[in-house]
Amino acid sequence: MEFPKLQQDFFKGRGAQINPFNPFNDKNYTQEHIEGLDEEMITTPETQYFTENAKNVINKVESEDVGMMYSVNPYQGCEHGCVYCYARNSHNYWGFSAGLDFETRIIIKHNAPALLEKVFLDPKWIAAPISFSGNTDCYQPIERKMQITRKLLEVGLKYKNPMGIITKNQLVVRDLDILQQLAEDNLAQVYFSITSLKEDIRSKMEPRTATYKTRLKAIEKLSLAGIPVGIMIGPVIPGLTDSEIPEILKAAAEHGATSAGYNMVRLNGAIDKIFTDWIWKSFPMHAERVLNNIKAVHAGKLNDSRWSKRMSGDGELADVIKKMFHLMRDKYMGSNPKFKYNLDAFRRPGQLKLEF
Repeated sequence: MEFPKLQQDFFKGRGAQINPFNPFNDKNYTQEHIEGLDEEMITTPETQYFTENAKNVINKVESEDVGMMYSVNPYQGCEHGCVYCYARNSHNYWGFSAGLDFETRIIIKHNAPALLEKVFLDPKWIAAPISFSGNTDCYQPIERKMQITRKLLEVGLKYKNPMGIITKNQLVVRDLDILQQLAEDNLAQVYFSITSLKEDIRSKMEPRTATYKTRLKAIEKLSLAGIPVGIMIGPVIPGLTDSEIPEILKAAAEHGATSAGYNMVRLNGAIDKIFTDWIWKSFPMHAERVLNNIKAVHAGKLNDSRWSKRMSGDGELADVIKKMFHLMRDKYMGSNPKFKYNLDAFRRPGQLKLEF
């Protein structure tokens, strides 16, 4: 069996190491192998920002196995650089590559808060939980400056609409004041995505995210402030991170997390090439086993689009992971009451609440 050539050149601080072909572009400038003629591309690319005058900000989620009804994404592309991110493929629609472009070409929706308020003012809107970061992380580094996510939360508080957040960044703690007010009416829940407690894996796989220790501290701060906090072990990468499931659940519970979920890695579209290139460069001794294990939980393929199967996988290995997750979650979080959003608090300006 012939394996990919290992390359010494590595973009530190970036997840993807290549820019694969974009099928939506007539002309492509791609970098799939570093050659002598590509010396100008070997330096780590800097992040560029673009402004989008969005027409819509809320997305109705049709996928039944995702677990959300609506999502809001103030940014497209994500500087966190998670190499496995399913959202990478969506960057193709903007004319960019799903690889390095995804984490170095960030699109900012400045008018997102105004668009969300427009939705809430529409008489047709019926209160429903809105998930922040359904596609890319709403607390990625540029949020520190732009504060679009904070403004969106302020709109949610104004109308008392339920808000859910999933992030890998401790910056969410900055908005503790708003989240506390939402939590008083059961209108907010925060999930942290944790894939590994090993920094050598995290720093290469999710290079610009908060360290796992920082995320655990953020969980503790939010929990102590009365914010319902959970974790998502997502994605589980069999052969690389699956053995850490018990430790992750235990550590999260000890810091105040009361709920947890998981999903299995799947390498659809361009992510197949991006991840395969990355695993051989980052962990060559584990690469063959990891790729074979991913195929084992997805019917022999690296990608998987099967409804009800794609998020958890199937087969013997997937069953072992599923049983281990549920056993450990019950052990560390089983006695916690299930969080339920309050859908009755929503109010438009001037709308009075009837008392009986």
